[in-house]
Amino acid sequence: MAATWVLAAAAALALWAAAAEGARSPAARVHRHLKRLNKPAVKSIESPDGDIIDCVHLSHQPAFDHPLLKNHTLQMRPAYHPEGLYDDDKRSVASDNAGEKPMLQLWHQKGRCPEGTVPIRRTKKDDLLRASSLRRYGRKRHTAVNPLSIDPNMLNEGGHQHAIAYVEGDKYYGAKATINVWEPKIQQPNEFSLSQLWILGGSFGEDLNSIEAGWQVSPDLYGDNNTRLFTYWTSDAYQATGCYNILCSGFIQINSEIAMGASIFPISNIAGSQYDISILIWKDPKEGNWWMQFGREYVLGYWPSFLFSYLADSASMVEWGGEVVNSEPDGTHTSTQMGSGRFPEEGFGKASYFKNIQVVDSSNQLKAPKGVGTYTEQSNCYDVQNGNNGDWGTYFYYGGPGKNSNCP
Repeated sequence: MAATWVLAAAAALALWAAAAEGARSPAARVHRHLKRLNKPAVKSIESPDGDIIDCVHLSHQPAFDHPLLKNHTLQMRPAYHPEGLYDDDKRSVASDNAGEKPMLQLWHQKGRCPEGTVPIRRTKKDDLLRASSLRRYGRKRHTAVNPLSIDPNMLNEGGHQHAIAYVEGDKYYGAKATINVWEPKIQQPNEFSLSQLWILGGSFGEDLNSIEAGWQVSPDLYGDNNTRLFTYWTSDAYQATGCYNILCSGFIQINSEIAMGASIFPISNIAGSQYDISILIWKDPKEGNWWMQFGREYVLGYWPSFLFSYLADSASMVEWGGEVVNSEPDGTHTSTQMGSGRFPEEGFGKASYFKNIQVVDSSNQLKAPKGVGTYTEQSNCYDVQNGNNGDWGTYFYYGGPGKNSNCP
């Protein structure tokens, strides 16, 4: 009898050990991570590009996994919008001969999410397997560019290159831009191309705070070459905090119409129709949270102010423009495109642009930025040219093809 008990105990112990080992296996870790990211859906919509958009109840979104958000009272609208928000819209509607068309996301062709839910792009197993590690999935590997401390000996530091306009030297409480949308070609899967605005606070050391939003093409992150709406945030220079979209807790979405990370449709084409998106990020002067609006109609959600140190007060720099990863395949500059892949001097219909760029001042007013600077590491690869007129306000053209006869 004792021998039987010993054998049974040994068998049970072996089963427990096997189960424990299985729980530590890569497949089990991937499964657990998917369960954390993909919340129970009220409704699911299959997009024409293969994405699954899950309509998740507002209170079940990933933001509320954050320990400081467990008892957070959800804000369904900002207390204040910036003053002067629609002044430039009236001007551009009257004067823009391009016939700017309303933007949609591709999944809208197959349905919409009901009120009281938020649309979340479902993370798939292949998305996780493309990442360098589960811990780094959905996170950037670099810091924002500091145009004020240019070291000519480090033109391709970290493999990232930029063509940006920027302002600094004041306190900023938000920024806005209308961004021309393209689908740049990416040479290597581990490279990306994006166009965005950055709201920055702190130094460019380990304490950098950043809120970012725009469009990007990132085969590693999404598994395709589609142009997608994205956001990012960090409070420690991309080390341990923050992520793209809502792949971690932090950003709280309130809108049922627009999905972070979903494909933008349609896209501009050379000498053809031009399509833009408008993005506004501002600090609500009453509650102190940072809000994001997409277009005229869609207030998407907010980053609670307690996520940040410096941005809990204000930003010290705002940047707008493009960024690419240059992994120097075969020892030469990448041919990954920025913007449309054309240089700024080619102008409207060919080069990509930002127009009506503005900042929010301490009195919650949208203003044209003063003292706009420009920066690029290698203007023969990617360049930027800024200007100002009555139709577009403060604007710039930017981008380029990367590798060419003048960019070896």
